[in-house]
Amino acid sequence: MNKESKILVAGGSGLVGSSIIRNLLTKGYKNIISAANSNNSTMDNIKTVAVDFTSQKDTEIFFKEHKPEYFFLAAAKVGGIMANNIYRADFIYINLMIQNNIIHECWKNKVKKLLFLGSSCIYPKNCPQPMKEDYLLTEELEYTNEPYAIAKIAGIKMCESYNLQYGTNFISVMPTNLYGPNDNYDLESSHVLPAMIRKLHMAKLYMNKDLKNLSKELNIKQEEVTSFLNKLGINENRIQLWGTGTPKREFLYSDDLADAVVFLMKNINFSDTYTTDKEIRNTHINIGTGIDLSIRELAKIVAEIVEYNGNIDWDETKPDGTMQKLLCVEKLNSLGWKEKIDLKTGVKLAYEDFKKRYVV
Repeated sequence: MNKESKILVAGGSGLVGSSIIRNLLTKGYKNIISAANSNNSTMDNIKTVAVDFTSQKDTEIFFKEHKPEYFFLAAAKVGGIMANNIYRADFIYINLMIQNNIIHECWKNKVKKLLFLGSSCIYPKNCPQPMKEDYLLTEELEYTNEPYAIAKIAGIKMCESYNLQYGTNFISVMPTNLYGPNDNYDLESSHVLPAMIRKLHMAKLYMNKDLKNLSKELNIKQEEVTSFLNKLGINENRIQLWGTGTPKREFLYSDDLADAVVFLMKNINFSDTYTTDKEIRNTHINIGTGIDLSIRELAKIVAEIVEYNGNIDWDETKPDGTMQKLLCVEKLNSLGWKEKIDLKTGVKLAYEDFKKRYVV
């Protein structure tokens, strides 16, 4: 991949895709196309194309028109525990369709290299910790996000199978929990860290009796603020968060993820992802920090950064999900990459981004 290569980032308007584009730009790559559900670009001088990758016909037309040389597949339907559990059909159907259409067209159009982004939820519910690449498909999955996980596993195996049958150069990576600039802070569909940032921010304003700004940020009448927040478990000097707070999670800042995948796209081929030719399987690469913490500990960090001084309670009637999800990153580190941004620094940067986008 050189500076003039034609690079396509599917999902370029999202958390991961926009981080990849920023990283490519800082490294001097200029021939970049961002493909998303709409043509609204958050970056200047980047061509953005609206395309529905769930449509086989639209995907085929897109590839014929734009002819990418390198492809980052960051487009996906994503969400937290609640969204994954409620919209099960959407998560498996939409993600399978996006993956199938793009991977197949990358083969048909002789794309030089594809990088497919999955998720750490592909690993078994009771997976040994830290989770090594070889633990894939060894036991049953966590039920709450099973449809999404199955779709991502299918993507890994599709890339692997096309490589083995057709000689393509498709790489799959499995990031840990991500957060950072341009994250999704929707109260129904966001992941744990951005959801926590937004809720603790609202709890701080409510504790300070700042109903005026809360009504603006939530786009509701001032007299409706109290009942709205109470339904979210936010009261005058306390907030209730989901679960017991005991599960442990690993978090990676999105700019670090972008740096890792650009490094892999530039330097690593499919043949570098396995060590034997007897049974080539589980060729994906984990991307994470190898460090985790409890959700309770995370809440304390976020509360400190957001400057929320009230009480934090835990709603133990709500699901915890998998009790620990820590990636083994020995394979990634051995290939020559390691993260740069620690959690506290990353959360501070994420909160600043949140305030720019949501605070009026």
